[in-house]
Amino acid sequence: MSAQSTVLKADTGARTDAAADVITGARQRIDDLDGRIIGLVQERMAVSAVIQRERIGSGGRRVNLSREMEILNHYSEQLGKPGTALAMTLLELCRGRI
Repeated sequence: MSAQSTVLKADTGARTDAAADVITGARQRIDDLDGRIIGLVQERMAVSAVIQRERIGSGGRRVNLSREMEILNHYSEQLGKPGTALAMTLLELCRGRI
C-alpha cells in the first residue's frame, strides 16, 4: 500500500482504495453542488430584495407573511421537518437586505 493510498483512505474513512476513490469523487460532486446552491441562494436574495423594494416603494410591508407560509409549507411538503428549517434559514437570509 502506498503512502498516498493510506492518506486517501484516512481522509475518507474508507478501508479500501476503491471505496476511497468513490468517496473522493462523490465529495467533489458535493462540493460542486454546494457551490451551485450557494449561487442560487445569492440569486434568491437578490430577487427577494427587488420584491421587497417594490413592495415597500408601493406602500406595502417589507415581509408578506402569507407568502412566507406558502414557502414554509412547500419546503416542508418536499423535505419534511428539515425542509421547514431550511426554508426558515432562506427566508431569514432574504429579509431586510434592501
